[in-house]
Amino acid sequence: TWTASLLHYDKEDIQAGLYGFNGALVGIAVGVFMEIHPVSLILLVIGAALSTWVAHGFSSLKKVRGLTAPFILVVWCLLLISRYVYPSILLSGTSEEAEVGISFLGAFSRNIGQVMFQGSILTGLFFLLAILLHSRVHAVYVCLGAALPLLIILLPSIDGDAWNAGLFGYNGVLCAIALGDKTCYGVLKAMLAVALSVILQWAGMELGIVTLTAPFVLSVWIVTALSGMRK
Repeated sequence: TWTASLLHYDKEDIQAGLYGFNGALVGIAVGVFMEIHPVSLILLVIGAALSTWVAHGFSSLKKVRGLTAPFILVVWCLLLISRYVYPSILLSGTSEEAEVGISFLGAFSRNIGQVMFQGSILTGLFFLLAILLHSRVHAVYVCLGAALPLLIILLPSIDGDAWNAGLFGYNGVLCAIALGDKTCYGVLKAMLAVALSVILQWAGMELGIVTLTAPFVLSVWIVTALSGMRK
């Protein structure tokens, strides 16, 4: 936000938080993938500021919504830099214990919480409550986006730990909020994007890619492009 102000970007966009949410995600991602270290803190500052510049670049593209693409691109760059320049700050993996068995409530809640890299059931429910206080329509779509990906557990060879952790559903939550509205067509677009995001997330995980919210961005772009062709 400070970077956007220094660069004299549109004040209304700054006030709306459009130049801050990508930076916030960059900050959380640094804490998830890296140790707390002077180098990682420097990368956080640089990355958050850089996300503002990338977001402004997307804002100049009239037909393409940047969404969380600035966050994705910046974090991918930070991870590459860290891997080849300072690999010791990278964390090897999560220390959280995997949940035993299948928990639909746990997976549903974590599908919401993982939007901000949070793995607590209670945190996901608090996020849902906060969204409900802001918009009942958005809350309905959050539930839709978190519930639909749960069906993937019916397929063979699905990683139950990843499913429980909410890794298959957080992109769907974002897709549903981004495309859903009060029309039947909006519901259809949201459901299509959610389904596509699950497929892309599964494919990315199989390839060993740190997907972040790329499945969400790609799904919304694809569905939006198809909607434009329909018109």
